[in-house]
Amino acid sequence: MSEYFSLSEVSCTEFCTVSKGYDKDLLHLTPSTWDFRGVLEGNLVKLAEDGTVLRATHGSKNLSTDDIIKHYGPKREWKHFNSLNTSYTRSAKYYFYDNYFDLPGALLCARVVDMLNKRGAEITSDVWKDIVAAIDHNYNTSAFRNTGIYFPSVKCCPGRYLQPCSDAVKRWLRSMKNSGKILLLITSSHSDYCRLVCEHILGMDFEELFDIIITNALKPGFFSLFPQQRAFRTLVNDVEDSEGLPSLEKPGWYSQGNWPHLHKLLKTMTNKSEPKVVYFGDSMRSDMFPAYSFGKWETVMIVEEMEGEGVPRANATPSNSPTPSEGPVEKKGKFEDQGMKSPSALSNQWGSYFVDVQKNEGEETRRLTWCCQSIHTYSTMAIPSIEAIADLSLDFKFQRFSPDKPITTGYYPRPPDSLLKWEEN
Repeated sequence: MSEYFSLSEVSCTEFCTVSKGYDKDLLHLTPSTWDFRGVLEGNLVKLAEDGTVLRATHGSKNLSTDDIIKHYGPKREWKHFNSLNTSYTRSAKYYFYDNYFDLPGALLCARVVDMLNKRGAEITSDVWKDIVAAIDHNYNTSAFRNTGIYFPSVKCCPGRYLQPCSDAVKRWLRSMKNSGKILLLITSSHSDYCRLVCEHILGMDFEELFDIIITNALKPGFFSLFPQQRAFRTLVNDVEDSEGLPSLEKPGWYSQGNWPHLHKLLKTMTNKSEPKVVYFGDSMRSDMFPAYSFGKWETVMIVEEMEGEGVPRANATPSNSPTPSEGPVEKKGKFEDQGMKSPSALSNQWGSYFVDVQKNEGEETRRLTWCCQSIHTYSTMAIPSIEAIADLSLDFKFQRFSPDKPITTGYYPRPPDSLLKWEEN
């Protein structure tokens, strides 16, 4: 994961230096750089549940309390909060970074701002256009075949960047399918990249694990574009048919599409008027919010930041399991060997993902973050990884988030440390 994270940053940074003329100093990364998390103004912000700016940087440099008040007023209100909090979309005014695939972009933006400040240059909208161009150059659907740095590097050495799933996860998937469950794989990645990743992490027979595979799903539009939804398309040798399907009639591998047509197929396959879907994802913007709001699906958010606050990645051996699960190689040592912290580790600069703690004149204040509140609102439950539940029986009863229960309820196998301290206080 660390090399995967570094590759994402380097591939976009090289485009900016070679094609857009930015300083080559951007290519020089140090271990301390990776602790950065998060623009037309060049600021990155961390928000409380009500939109208050808890922490902020200009570029990668921390803003003081006085600086934050200067930018956002005495109440420290971020003026775009209502738009973000009700739609979870990006706009011309701000960019919402919410998963590890996005995170290198936040770091690149910050370092470009640092570079422009050093030059004494103005930060304009052209900066963001250049960042978007770099992302598109490396990650658009055709880049897998012939452009960029990211995809060719992963294709050349997938084992360097991808971590295989444990045997426990593969058994979990097979046990669900054998019990009559319908398994879906829905990803915004194109089919060629999806195939490469799944063959490496699940095995060459991964297609047998799923009844329906949907690639290039273009989430969140897969859920939110209604009634102007995109049609499903068939694939031949990873090339989409130019004609969209009027409806989805049978299981298989498809591209693009929309949840209403998928919902109709699921009703036919299950012979139920309202089939129940449990959807796993790691993005609030692309997965949790749209699946919950438009699809009315049960949602399980994979929150790796739980690992950075004392929550084990893999579940301990259940009492009814004869052998321990064969979990993947622990990531911790891999990062430490390179002088880095895991991306899921607690950030020195930004603090906890769940509860922000700050000290002022000897007094300690704790604020629930907007990210944490979003998890409680749009997720049924949260886990650090699939490994955490893979050894449990399929009829295991989980606790779910509820406004009528403590905020620590809904995390499995246990809440993160900062929320336990929040509840104590």
